[in-house]
Amino acid sequence: MVKLTRIYTRGGDAGATSLGDGSRVPKHDLRVGAYGTVDEANAVIGMARLHAKGEADAMLARIQNDLFDLGADLCTPIEESPKYPPLRIAQAQVD
Repeated sequence: MVKLTRIYTRGGDAGATSLGDGSRVPKHDLRVGAYGTVDEANAVIGMARLHAKGEADAMLARIQNDLFDLGADLCTPIEESPKYPPLRIAQAQVD
């Protein structure tokens, strides 16, 4: 078994982090906070799914999938005419 005890890139040592498009923002940027909060919610739902069955588990799985999509959307700044269009949340997911 591989034991990972130290994982770091030193890319955030100066207080900045990379977004999905490679641009750099401060670690305290609202966008970073937003997708961090989405990740935390997703983790809690994962814990709830350990105890869910049937339809409840299926509903939580759909919510988790939507939250993964939301995190991807939040980490990629909006850009006009991108070469590779990023994943964006659809209105149906919000509804």
